[in-house]
Amino acid sequence: MSEHIIPSKNYYVIWILLLVLTGVTAWIATVDLGPLNTVVALVIATSKALIVTLFFMHVKYASEKLTKVVIIAAVFWLMILLALSMVDYGTRHFS
Repeated sequence: MSEHIIPSKNYYVIWILLLVLTGVTAWIATVDLGPLNTVVALVIATSKALIVTLFFMHVKYASEKLTKVVIIAAVFWLMILLALSMVDYGTRHFS
């Protein structure tokens, strides 16, 4: 398995992009968007996580089969956590 070589310029551009997105996150926290505050913050956080995963963890250059397996496992784990959280939330009024 050979590694994909990425020019260091790309890492600097990604780093600056992550810094800008962090600044946008801090700025958007001061703006009152009503119920959309959480949605906007989560979209920005997801974008940053996706950038880190794709480039710094080299998922962009990994085999597609491995990537699909990891994504399916992550979504499955997320569904388990959401299901358990909903069970907890749904049974709070019983006690």
